[in-house]
Amino acid sequence: MTEAVTPPSPSPSDPPSEAFPPGKPGGPAAASAAPASAAPASASASAENAITPADIRDGAAVALLAGVAGVLLGALWVWLAPRVQYVSNGEAVFLRNTEGEGRIGSDGTFLLLSAGLGALSAVAVFLWRRRGGVPLVIGLGVGSVFAALVGWRVGLWLGPTSDLVVAAGKAGKGVPFDAPMQLLAYGVLLGWPMVALLVHLGLTAVWGPNDPPAAAAEPWAGAHTTPEGLLPPPPQD
Repeated sequence: MTEAVTPPSPSPSDPPSEAFPPGKPGGPAAASAAPASAAPASASASAENAITPADIRDGAAVALLAGVAGVLLGALWVWLAPRVQYVSNGEAVFLRNTEGEGRIGSDGTFLLLSAGLGALSAVAVFLWRRRGGVPLVIGLGVGSVFAALVGWRVGLWLGPTSDLVVAAGKAGKGVPFDAPMQLLAYGVLLGWPMVALLVHLGLTAVWGPNDPPAAAAEPWAGAHTTPEGLLPPPPQD
């Protein structure tokens, strides 16, 4: 007579290679194949997100062009803003209309012009470089802040003189004259950069290029699985 021999059951101390046969999910072949397939995808993603010198040049060009466009803001502000007038009695200068809202209207005009030019600059930057990028957004933000400051200072320079004594002397006693350009709320200087960045973000989110899909990790068709990994399929006759 022969005695039946039963195979021993796996113990908790056995290595994972014995608990999971080769070729099965969780086995050595699957563990070795996963890092190899994930490496090219991560390398390509990091290469696409890298900042190149061309991106930095584009961001600097956007900042420069947006800052120069601030001259247009200043000219439009002087042309469209409501006027505040003073009058002199020969000894002092007074507001001609103490209940007028010209100063508030001047701030509102500056804000509306800044918002419109900010939206136009964002659309122009998006159409020029649809793929976007961090340097481009930074250049747009910095250039928009500079453009608002340039528009403010240009408006003060192009508007009526700030020397009320000279202006009252030229106008004469009892003759109204225009007051210099002035901003009461300096927060309107943020209108251009805030609108520009929000519009550019919206355009990039809706019509910007999509991220490339990640490559799927699939074993070779017909490959043989061994404890060391995947082997290429055997040559066919």
